[in-house]
Amino acid sequence: MENKISFPKYQILHSNNNQYYWLLWAVNGRVILKSSETYVSKANCLVGIESSKKNTADNNFQKDVATNGQFYFRQISSGNYKELGNSEMYNTSTERNEGIIAVQRDAPIANVEDKTL
Repeated sequence: MENKISFPKYQILHSNNNQYYWLLWAVNGRVILKSSETYVSKANCLVGIESSKKNTADNNFQKDVATNGQFYFRQISSGNYKELGNSEMYNTSTERNEGIIAVQRDAPIANVEDKTL
């Protein structure tokens, strides 16, 4: 029987090139950070998750508008300014800002579910 972790959670997955990446699911069961960088090792992926958990201050989020006019954000590491993850696309800037608030609320308390086992 599979042990499912409730929301909020980080989920570790395999990419097409057999590297690791993570998603952050909000307490409401929606993905709020959908694309992390890829990592050669699971250990490095876990380091990326820990960085995401810690980098939740307002200045860790870059707000952007896509060429199609939709809104999104990127989570940035304080230490090296590396991109940690990208959000989904939102129709309004208000929805995007609510997504940032969800990361700030959920990331620090999220458990980790390893889907690569």
